Amino acid sequence: MNMPRFAGRSLLAIFAHPDDESIACGGLLALCADRGVRVTLLCATHGENRGGVRDEGWYEERARELEEAARILGIGEVVLLDYRDGFLPWAESLSDRIEEEIRRLRPDAVVTFGKDGLYWHPDHIAICEATTSAIDAMGDEGPALYYVTMPPGQMRRVLDVWDHHDAGVLSPLLGVSNPDAFGVGATPPTLVIDVSACAERKLAALKCHRTQIDGGAFARMTAEEAARFFDVEHFHRPPGSRVRSRHAFLDLLEMGSGVN
Repeated sequence: MNMPRFAGRSLLAIFAHPDDESIACGGLLALCADRGVRVTLLCATHGENRGGVRDEGWYEERARELEEAARILGIGEVVLLDYRDGFLPWAESLSDRIEEEIRRLRPDAVVTFGKDGLYWHPDHIAICEATTSAIDAMGDEGPALYYVTMPPGQMRRVLDVWDHHDAGVLSPLLGVSNPDAFGVGATPPTLVIDVSACAERKLAALKCHRTQIDGGAFARMTAEEAARFFDVEHFHRPPGSRVRSRHAFLDLLEMGSGVN
């Protein structure tokens, strides 16, 4: 696949928890890094909520897992904030803090969750809303905004393969018991990117998040299966969004869908 290089361009990914970056768009992040983009990740929490209780061990371990995954994906800088995991819908300063980082980093493009939160996770939806609000507040100074979603049925296919390997055992997918929740009700993509060249790295990054995948489908997934399930990623732009063409450089990676 012949793709342009983007030396001098920059991308900021904004997510709620360690592991979000890898499952949502690890292929895009790795692909952009390979193409010369300066890739930064802002993660709002340490993902320390364990069954409704703050787990101090997880607080430290998940930060280490995130750093390891970031290295695999080619992320140049990780900004790990300290908001309380599970409480982002009530974090009043979240949008202002995100805007502060956007102004400091001056990315050409930002990618975050769509309004479906990938699988309707309240923290994910809060990140989408806060990021959108921050960029709206910047007006013409703001970067291009892309929402990431997931192909409906993708996680069901992953789980079906895992169950085939271990008949009768139901495995969670990052703690989500219902694989059909991923991608249900998501806005159809306006941008479909072929990330097959980075599928194995996406899986390797996911496997760094051991606290979340041990005993699950992703821990057992092979490189060959990653090539099957992680070959494309879906994105869309907010309706009516207008930015300078330079900022919307991700559109040049598009492989077939119309683009807003």
